[in-house]
Parts: sequence; C-alpha cells; structure tokens
Amino acid sequence: MLAAATLIGGVPAGALLLLLVAGLVQPLAGLLALLACLVAALALARLWLGSLLRLREAMRLAEDGMTEIPESLGPILLPSVEEIAEGVRRLARSAHERAELVMRLRRADEAIVERLPDPLVVLDGNGAPLRANAAARSLFGAQRQAAAGGGAGEGTGQRAGQGAPAPGAGQQGGAGDLAALLRHPAMAEALDAALAGEGPRRVDISLPVPVPRELLVQAIAMEPPLADGGRVVLVLSDRTRERAVERMRADFVANASHELRTPLASMIGFIETLRGPARGDAEASDRFLAIMAEQGERMRRLIDDLLGLSRIEITEHQPPTGRVDLAMLAAAEAEAMAPILESRKLRLEQSLSPGCIAAPADAEQLAQVLRNLLENAARYGREGGVIRLSVARAEPGPAEPGGPRWPSRPGVVLSVADDGPGIARHHLPRLTERFYRVDRGRSRHAGGTGLGLAIVKHIVNRHRGQLAIESEEGVGSTFRVWLPSEA
Repeated sequence: MLAAATLIGGVPAGALLLLLVAGLVQPLAGLLALLACLVAALALARLWLGSLLRLREAMRLAEDGMTEIPESLGPILLPSVEEIAEGVRRLARSAHERAELVMRLRRADEAIVERLPDPLVVLDGNGAPLRANAAARSLFGAQRQAAAGGGAGEGTGQRAGQGAPAPGAGQQGGAGDLAALLRHPAMAEALDAALAGEGPRRVDISLPVPVPRELLVQAIAMEPPLADGGRVVLVLSDRTRERAVERMRADFVANASHELRTPLASMIGFIETLRGPARGDAEASDRFLAIMAEQGERMRRLIDDLLGLSRIEITEHQPPTGRVDLAMLAAAEAEAMAPILESRKLRLEQSLSPGCIAAPADAEQLAQVLRNLLENAARYGREGGVIRLSVARAEPGPAEPGGPRWPSRPGVVLSVADDGPGIARHHLPRLTERFYRVDRGRSRHAGGTGLGLAIVKHIVNRHRGQLAIESEEGVGSTFRVWLPSEA
C-alpha cells in the first residue's frame, strides 16, 4: 500500500518540494499542501488496492465457472497491470482447456453419428441437405472421401467442397436418389409438419428410379437449430430388401403354381399310364420316361431361374463393387456355349475389343447376362444361321441412326445379334416381363422358361446400365447392354 501511495503521490509531492526550495511558496502553505497530497495519495492507494483484491476474487470465481460477479464484492476500480495480465493468462488457459474438451466431445459425438447403422441426413430450414453419415452416403451411392488431416472432417460434418462430397454426389444415380426423396410429396409434407412444430413425422417412401427403393423416413425438427444451421434430421431405414422378400414369396407361389402345373400334370399322367394300361410295355415305358425326364428337366430349369431371379431382385438396390474385363468374359462364355451352337449348326462371329473394363461390376452376374443372351439367340435364331457377339467401348449419343442413345459418361457395350425370324414391334416393350412369351408353344418347345430376359433386365438395373432390344420381322433381333466403365 505504501508503494502504491508513493506511486500515486510522488509526482505532486516532488513538485511542491521544488517550489519550497525555490522559495516560490510560503513554507507553511507548502507544508500543508504537501500533507494534503500525501493523505490523498494514501486514500487513493487504499481504494485502488481494495479494487484490485476484488478484481482478483472476481477472476477466480470466473475461472470456477461463475458467470455473474456477486454484488458483495463491491465496485471494482483500476487494478495493477501485472495482476490483470496474470488473470488474463489464467482465463486464457482455462478457456483453451475448455475449448479442447468441447472439441473432444464434439468429435466423439460425430464419430458416434458417423458409425450409426441407420442412414442420417441433416437438412437446413429450406430442406437442402447439409451433411450425412456413412450409412446415408452408402445408401445414396456417394463415395466417402476423408478430409485431409482428419479431425472433424471425418465425422458428420462433411460438406460439399470441404474434403467430401455432398450426400449422393459419388456414383451415378446417388444425387438423383436423394433429390427424388426430398421432392417426394409425402416427404415434403412430413418436412413441413416437422418444421411447423408438429413433432416427429414417420413416412413410407417408394422411389421407383433409378432402381426401386422402399424407405421408412423419420423427420425430426431441431429446436434450437444445430450449430451448422441444421433444422431437420432425417433418419432413414432401407426396407427394400424386406419388401422384396415379401414380394418374392408371393410371386414365387403365384408363378410357380402357374408354370409348374403343366409339366407336373404331364408327369402325373404318364406315371398313371405306366402304372395302368402301359404296365409291362417296354416301348411305351421308354417313350414315356423320356418325356418325363424332359419335363423334369424343364421344372428344374424353371425353379433355378425363379430362385436366381429372386436373389437378384433382393440385391438389386445395392450396386456392385468389382471390375470385369468384359471381352475376356465374353470369350470364355462363348467357348462354353460351343456344344449348344454346334447342335443347332450355328456359327458364332466375335468382335471383342480388348481392355473394355466394366466397373463397378459383378463378374458372375455379367456372365449370366452373356449366357442368357447367347442361349436366347441360339434358341430362337435361325437354325444354321449366324450369331454375332461384340464388345466395344461406347460412344456417347446414339449407337447408330435410329438406335439407342448411350449416356455421356464412360461405358462399354455388349451386343448379341441373331438372324432369326425377328419379333413384332408391339411385343418389344414386354419382352423383359416374367414369363412373357411371344409364341408360347415355340418357347416351351425350345426349352425356355420365360425368365431369361427378366434376369438380364434386373442384373443390368443393378449395374446402373441400359438394355436395348431391336428387332425386325424376317431379319433378326439385336440385344445391346450398356454398362458403366472406368474413365
């Protein structure tokens, strides 16, 4: 306190002493003025030090988390510079430690949301997507890109232009899926209700393109809004597989009961004949058993195709992940088809451009596409005719005058053509329907199940490709499959 008084009263006291020594003031008046100056300095120093102590106590309370200073401390006047600096340093350290704690908690929260099994999308007040977790990016076809340096960029805070794509901005069709979801009338109604404060909304959404999806969506309003402006959180559940299984069961029972009835009735009739009138007739037995074996093989193929088609439909909404050299695969399948082609005296002409890589692609399913198209050409083509198999890179735009138009992104085209009787134009849109046949009698005689092109269609859909069918009566038919490729 004495040091503070000296600091405060030193300048005026020194001035008075100089005036006394110089004889410019009366000694008595000068001494009284000097005494008054010292008393004032002591009073100010006491007030100043008291204020400093109160400031230090207030800073301590602030460090402990108190947001308001108690009135019992009284007014706080000017403290010393050293005390202020030390208090500021302590507050800075405390603020830094608390900021680090907040960031750790935020990263932990983001990591939890990022790893949630259900897709989650955050929307702003206008219904535009702000961010999405890994499950949502996977659902809508986006490729996850880790932000440089990790940290918060690895969580749900990934935004367009900040080290990771916006939801649905990766593979073809992803952005369209999310945009279609947000434009759906039922989704728009649920968002409006959530933003109006009517509580969470649950809605079932069916997205027919680019592949059928069945989604259960919960719209939850955020009040107050999130730090990034998020107003609504969408929690999605992909019910496509479950609904596909339900439809598969119903379709399998309906289709199997219809298609299996004819061969089964034929086999039962021959069995009754062999057990009755034809008992002991070796010639009739051989003939009937051959027919029964043929019908049994037909039933086996039908069941295999039904099960195969059901498996493909269940996973159709999940894009493949591999890469396939389409020319090499086509050559292998053509070689495996040689016995069937020879039995019908068919000649196979191949034009396979090397290095045509389909990606993303499933090699087993694309092999099935090739087998079905080649078998279809061999079954319905002209006996002794020519089948043309080609694989080439796709050029954007029309494949040829009047032909299908291919997408602008990189792709490859698989083509199988025959010189058979052709197909009438009004049949073409329905060729990929289950069990649809142009000529039922000829199809059954040729051994077809009516499911081959339906299987091809669903595999092409899963690969986000295109199937084009062209045919002219008396000339032949051409089946083209466009598949996405590497750039």
